Amino acid sequence: MSIDRLAAFSIAGAGGNPAGVMLCEVLPPADEMQRIAHEVGYSETVFAEPNQDGWRVRYFAPAMEVPFCGHATIALGAVLARSKGDGIFVLQLNEGSVTVEGKAGASLSATLQSPPTRSMSCPRDLLGAALELFSLAHGDLDQGLPPAIVEAGARHLVLGLKRRERLSTMEYEFDAGAALMRAHGFATIALVQAETHIRFHARNAFAAGGVKEDPATGAAAAALGGYLRDIGWKHAGRIEIIQGEDMGQPCRLVVEIPAQTGSSVRLSGEARLL
Repeated sequence: MSIDRLAAFSIAGAGGNPAGVMLCEVLPPADEMQRIAHEVGYSETVFAEPNQDGWRVRYFAPAMEVPFCGHATIALGAVLARSKGDGIFVLQLNEGSVTVEGKAGASLSATLQSPPTRSMSCPRDLLGAALELFSLAHGDLDQGLPPAIVEAGARHLVLGLKRRERLSTMEYEFDAGAALMRAHGFATIALVQAETHIRFHARNAFAAGGVKEDPATGAAAAALGGYLRDIGWKHAGRIEIIQGEDMGQPCRLVVEIPAQTGSSVRLSGEARLL
């Protein structure tokens, strides 16, 4: 079995978030997949086995299995399009299923249909701990984007910041961040800043997975789309998220948000081979 390496959510053939993709006849044991993901060293590696309905998939970060990963799903969609032809592929997760549509034309791209979304307000004690972790003050927060726990296949904390320059200085202590994320079941903690109502900048701390920062976080982007719908944000049905700029790995994620509360969203991006 070989591992394909792609960067998902790339922009014009540059940047993107690296992911490993392994197409298997039969999925290896979980401890072997964990070993491979740690060896690959990307924020996620996805393993896929064909079944009668499509593909059984599991996602592993270097330090743990994650329930869903957006950028690895985009990479998987691109690999499936290259090997099987353009199409829509059903992916069976540990819980539930999603689809990904892969296209292999002049450039690789994919669109996934996320798991259902939901969001809830952030408890005061958790907010205090998160602000302390990132050396933030209440005055740094955008009151139009109240702190929240958001989900779309994986659980995240989202903090909206007023200023782009405050986002650019994101820093935190790795072990303390990992402990906070694991204590609350977060895949990541997302710091976001609204440039406009439809264009966002984001950074995602991913210490729980053994990576300090994720250049592009598709699961968090999908969850953010559901959250914006929940709070009545004027998203006009579609948002663009720019992530990874502060890491030198610019990424672009496009989220299409239908009107129905709690419904899945569509997440699109380009991919490039590494």
